[in-house]
Amino acid sequence: MKRIVIKLGTGILTKGIGEIDTERIGQICGQIAEVRKRNIEVLVVSSGAIGMGMGALGLKSRPQSLAKQQACAAIGQSRLIQCWQDGLQPHDLLAGQILLTHEGLRIRNRYVNAKMTIDQLLSYKVVPVINENDSISAFEIKFGNNDILAAMVASLTEADQLLILSTAPGLVDMDGDGNVIPTVSKITPKIEALAKDTDSPTAVGGMISKLQAIKLATNSGCSAHIAGGAESDIILRILDGEEVGTQFEASDSPMVSKKRWLAYFQRPSGSISIDEGACKAIIQDERSLLAAGVTGCSGAFHEGDVVDILDTSDKPIARGETKFSSHEISDIAHKSGDELNSMYPDRKRLEVVHRDVLVLL
Repeated sequence: MKRIVIKLGTGILTKGIGEIDTERIGQICGQIAEVRKRNIEVLVVSSGAIGMGMGALGLKSRPQSLAKQQACAAIGQSRLIQCWQDGLQPHDLLAGQILLTHEGLRIRNRYVNAKMTIDQLLSYKVVPVINENDSISAFEIKFGNNDILAAMVASLTEADQLLILSTAPGLVDMDGDGNVIPTVSKITPKIEALAKDTDSPTAVGGMISKLQAIKLATNSGCSAHIAGGAESDIILRILDGEEVGTQFEASDSPMVSKKRWLAYFQRPSGSISIDEGACKAIIQDERSLLAAGVTGCSGAFHEGDVVDILDTSDKPIARGETKFSSHEISDIAHKSGDELNSMYPDRKRLEVVHRDVLVLL
């Protein structure tokens, strides 16, 4: 193992609304220092900025309006990063703050640049402390929560393991004996049915979002772990192989980087509907999407935009970069290759979505 991402929830980092638990941060930083001595690089995804801003403003529940949440984040973020630097300083480690937005990572060159910046920080032996740039992220382009952000960071940086540390001791078998499930080889519908949401006044998500994040991470070739962040030396115990919390195994056939970016870092601009023959060609035969199998589209998109591909039941089965705009789709639907050649004689490639830029969902 060479690189791990540690995500810490607000419930672990605070004693109450807006009151940071500096003792716990100090303990976690001590564990991070020990992990670094093992030549394992560490990235931290830290919640808590909005919660700390709420405390500074005397708010007792998470604001509903985006503007108020952003104001809390603006107040709390500087306090949060200073707490991390104070905790790392006794171990001669530096914290490097990285604030990300989902919209930024959707753009391929910004995605690559973010990875290069993080890699450079790690080469300097710095501990990147990552959070969403809540003070400027519009609601429609937010990550949703830091579980998803942490998984995206694990995918972006090609980490070996993602540790999600929260108030949850792991994935609990609510339909069985009520104990923590020690190992999950694959997230199935049965596993997803065990997930519950959170009712914390400062948190977002819950076990549902954690499983969504872990599915992303494991499909990227990264193993994942959910455990109680308040437990003593929890990070070291997990890395030492102790059976604590729930371990999720990495996929045996992870997606390559470009297809991970398409599958998980994008919000489609629209969708293209296809017939049964095209579904079979894409799913079973691993072919490109051709115009002959297209039946229609929804939304306004341009050539090069990312779109979902829908089956006959309007279920998304794939995602990819379209070579045709939404205005052109109605003209090319059901057309053969010869007909397309006549319509677009100057185009060298006439696939609607080429297999190289298409990923199954």
